[in-house]
Amino acid sequence: MPNLLLELRSEEIPARMQRKAAGDLKKLVTDALVEAGLSYEGAREYWTPRRLVLDIHGLTARSTDVREERKGPRTDANEKAIEGFLRGAGLSSVSEAQVVSDPKKGDFYVAVISKPGRAAEEIVSDVMPGIIRDFPWPKSMRWGKASSEPGALRWVRPLQSIVCTFGPEHEETTVIPFEIDGITAANITYGHRFHAPEAITVRRFDDYAANLEKAKVILDAERRKDIILHDARDIAFANGLELVEDEGLLEEVSGLVEWPQVLMGSFEEDYLSIPSEIIRLTIKTNQKCFVTRAQGGETLSNKFILVSNIQASDGGKEIVHGNGKVVRARLSDALHFWKRDQGNLPDLETLTASAAKFGLDIKKPLDQRMAKLDALDVTFHAKLGTQGARVARIRALAKELADITGADAALVDRAAVLAKADLRTEAVGEFPELQGLMGRKYAVLQGEDASVAAAIEDHYKPQGPSDRVPEDRVAITIALADKLDTLIGFWAIDEKPTGSKDPFALRRAALGVVRILLERRIRLPLLATTRGGDLLSFFHDRLKVYLRDQGARHDLIDAVLTPDTDDLLMVARRVEALTAFITSEDGKNLLAGTKRATQLLAAEEKKGTVIADGVSQALLTLDAENELFAAISSASKDASDAVAGEDFRSAMEALSKLRGPVDRFFEDVLVNDEDAAIRANRLALLRLIREATGTVADFSKISG
Repeated sequence: MPNLLLELRSEEIPARMQRKAAGDLKKLVTDALVEAGLSYEGAREYWTPRRLVLDIHGLTARSTDVREERKGPRTDANEKAIEGFLRGAGLSSVSEAQVVSDPKKGDFYVAVISKPGRAAEEIVSDVMPGIIRDFPWPKSMRWGKASSEPGALRWVRPLQSIVCTFGPEHEETTVIPFEIDGITAANITYGHRFHAPEAITVRRFDDYAANLEKAKVILDAERRKDIILHDARDIAFANGLELVEDEGLLEEVSGLVEWPQVLMGSFEEDYLSIPSEIIRLTIKTNQKCFVTRAQGGETLSNKFILVSNIQASDGGKEIVHGNGKVVRARLSDALHFWKRDQGNLPDLETLTASAAKFGLDIKKPLDQRMAKLDALDVTFHAKLGTQGARVARIRALAKELADITGADAALVDRAAVLAKADLRTEAVGEFPELQGLMGRKYAVLQGEDASVAAAIEDHYKPQGPSDRVPEDRVAITIALADKLDTLIGFWAIDEKPTGSKDPFALRRAALGVVRILLERRIRLPLLATTRGGDLLSFFHDRLKVYLRDQGARHDLIDAVLTPDTDDLLMVARRVEALTAFITSEDGKNLLAGTKRATQLLAAEEKKGTVIADGVSQALLTLDAENELFAAISSASKDASDAVAGEDFRSAMEALSKLRGPVDRFFEDVLVNDEDAAIRANRLALLRLIREATGTVADFSKISG
């Protein structure tokens, strides 16, 4: 079966867009071909900085013929109905339609529409211009003389050529020469911009990829990544160092080069006085280079690793020299930021009011930055006020939470007022991703308590499902206050997440609260803290997601979670105990008996059957009834006592003693007795089963 090769070659595509664009191309093309009636065995996409490539193999040579019968109106229908039928079926007269007789409905017209299959080349030629013209780039541009004309082609960068060949694996291929904005698909491509600018004639994917490699272009992005990673490790090791690996940077750098050449540069050791995080981000952000460290150590070295797209004749000396100059200049700026942040602000006299408001020590650099943050009235959100107002709210909430977390109140207060101070530092201004981390470093430098310093960094955590949860009680308190203030505030102004949109990361904040409460085993009454049932429901949703990710069954979560449950730690503990119980033999059997009791009771309640207000022992005429009543009375008390003591496993064990009496009751007793009083009494007994088990869970919601 034939194969299709497609290449769209352009000026350099931004690295962050390449992988998704190649995937989009694959989906758009294969979907269009399948919709047109073709099938294929496999497809794979490739990308480099200058090209998107699609290799489709085993593509059918033509689409199948289609025969469709379209039923029309009766032969004696009015003229307009018949005309509409003919027009829709593409027939010029009724003589072209067939007449079919139905014994019940009479004679009616049927149009037999035959659509002959089309050659794959014709289909590709039809669909490709539209796919290219409507390609979903996040940003695109127009260029050249035609750019001012209506409907001019837009592409991420100027599109230069198109390859489109089609044919069997071992025979000659043909070009599918579709055209778009003056660019006609052909069988010509070009290799590396500098090393091999000559034209390359292409037949099929295998020789295309091989010839590109000869022309200094490695087509497979994963192979480029592998080359960069291993060469970087090797060159670091050869210099007695190890590479500080960075998957995101590796992905980006592999999208900047077609022929990766790994080199090592250096900078003056004096710059190592700058925090490692700043050095790493400076070199990564500005020069797309990797940093290194001593083997087995944490301290960075003054050697960095760069990836060039040119195999230089001097072994890369000039490239290394040029990159080194830029790295030194950037590190010089970073050193300036680092030192400035440790000094006094020039306008201290304007900060006294803000310093007094928050009890700040104006002699200390980080305190000055917090006072500056407040004095400038920096907006947090148009409807939620300034950053200063937010810090005041977090401070007040943290004071309440400290009683629950058991954190030192004075340290909590100090951490709360300094938590956002580093937002006014130059280091965080240059690298926002260092917020919190830089605050911790500056706090240590000015002699803050270790718990306060830790809280400044950790109050942002956890920022995702794999991020660590704060450990120190002060940090836990500030982290909860920060996230709860965010959630309460945005709920108050009705800025809630909708569908896939969550611009203020409120789901992440709520999941962070859930993780802190459960993983640090904190009892927090959320309803009182958040003052909102709607927000509590949002927490319930995040709790369900978290527990399901931990392996809990959704029905067991639903069985213990009620709309007003606001102690999430207790929910988790109940689910854990219920999971263990329900998988035991006693649990399975009790569940079956309980569900039978609750379902029968619910059916009678729905019918309006009279149920006694309480169980009368005088009406318990059978041994099985008396045994069940005694068992319920004992188990219910033991389970309630255990729940009160938050011993849910013991509560389950108490309920497990009902298994035998429940089974015997349903074997020996007819609930719907002819005597109305006995029936009402037995139904009341079933209600006691529901109430007893309900102390730990709603068994009716458990499947199985």
